Amino acid sequence: MSTATGETARRSEAFPKRILISLGLAAAVMMLAAVPRPAGAGDVARGARVYKTTCIACHGAKGDGVVPGTPDFTDPKGPLAQDDAVLFDHIKNGFQSPGSMMAMPPKGGNPSLSDDDIRAVIAYLRATFGRAEEK
Repeated sequence: MSTATGETARRSEAFPKRILISLGLAAAVMMLAAVPRPAGAGDVARGARVYKTTCIACHGAKGDGVVPGTPDFTDPKGPLAQDDAVLFDHIKNGFQSPGSMMAMPPKGGNPSLSDDDIRAVIAYLRATFGRAEEK
């Protein structure tokens, strides 16, 4: 085998490895983007603004629910006992609590809420009504 042919063979073997490494790095970045981020003070302040303009009508200023069947955020066994991923899903996609006569609409009825707004609301809920740390 000539030196040129051997070099071509090594390059062709290395090419798939580079692709696999690149795909692996891309997958890792995507996975990290999906991991809940710890809340910062700005997130809590943003969450407070969103809560006071979207959520307060049903959940109340004290988080104990003003509409019958609305979950009580102050209950240690209530919604804040769940993982952030579950809370995020319920807020984003809507949810009907067991025993409630009506469901919370997706995004609390505010279609302009972004995923970051929802994460900020969760940070606010945890800081204000429940555990500050995430599961």
